[in-house]
Amino acid sequence: MNGNVEFPMNGGDGANSYAKNSRYQDDAINVVKEMIIEAIGKKFDVTSVSFSSNTIRIADLGCSVGPNTFIAMKNILEAIEWKYHSKNLTTEMPEFQLFFSDHASNDFNTLFTTLPPDRQYFAAGVPGSFYGRLFPKSSIHLMYSSFALQWLSKVPKELFDNGSLAWNKGKIHYTIASKEIANVYAAQFAKDMDTFFNARADEIIVGGMMILIMPGLADGVQCSQDPCSPFFYAFNQSLLDMVKLGMINEDEVDSFNLPLYTTSPKEMTNLVERNGCFSIERMEVSNTRPKNDGPPIVPAILTHYRVGLEGIFTKHFGSKIFDELFERTLNKSAEISSMLESSCVEGAQLFLVLKRK
Repeated sequence: MNGNVEFPMNGGDGANSYAKNSRYQDDAINVVKEMIIEAIGKKFDVTSVSFSSNTIRIADLGCSVGPNTFIAMKNILEAIEWKYHSKNLTTEMPEFQLFFSDHASNDFNTLFTTLPPDRQYFAAGVPGSFYGRLFPKSSIHLMYSSFALQWLSKVPKELFDNGSLAWNKGKIHYTIASKEIANVYAAQFAKDMDTFFNARADEIIVGGMMILIMPGLADGVQCSQDPCSPFFYAFNQSLLDMVKLGMINEDEVDSFNLPLYTTSPKEMTNLVERNGCFSIERMEVSNTRPKNDGPPIVPAILTHYRVGLEGIFTKHFGSKIFDELFERTLNKSAEISSMLESSCVEGAQLFLVLKRK
């Protein structure tokens, strides 16, 4: 499973599509809505020379297929329009151009056929990885990315080396493995984020803003307490059960690792400051779900995981085994629920506002 990662969310509008199973991302957007409005109100300087253009350009990196990207963009546009009203600049209200960006294999057809008919912006799609340049120099005023940066650009090669301390034999993720494994994941994340920041620094105007939302853990919380860990453990155990039954080979499990990483405020602060292209205007961990929401419903969350992970599992193990894998994992729902009780479900989301220096 070497090489760069490109596994978009399930496309279309079927029962297992992202469009029909993205409630948890929607919850995350709603939780930070007021924080985004406040950040734009305080930090998005529409009166600076850099904003002299009569068009404001905004990009969503990792947009998937909607509808959440449309909700997020609507929130951002309303906040910017309010900013113009608050500055008595309504006669100078700009036009808006929005760029929806994701991997080339993303289902852009579904995305664009579901564009809001009453939208007040010009829309364009930009295929490609955000671990590289996507836009011309100094062309974007505001970048946004929600629950996309947890995806590493590639699986670290050390995880497949049986002579390395980081060989992740029989495990599919660092949250259920040793510290050496976690360190390798962290090193890859650091490289990826530096690449990401450098690319965005070229594309965002001086004084422009970047809003990032991603899985996060409070400083000092162990990676084994990541609320994703019980789910990855259950998938892992299901795979090992299938090895015992001869349905898949042991080598297939040994050569598979999920390229997903959860950061912390301290780690992200160090990465931003080391890169040096952006200033941190706001950073905090928040809940991923509304406070009045009930306890996690494991089967529903597993369907959410299916939407995000089916592509990467089927690419490695083949499409024929995934339904069996998912059903076996679903049967472990009670065990997952028990493990979640000792996980840090609260404060599992990192909200970050950066400004281009």
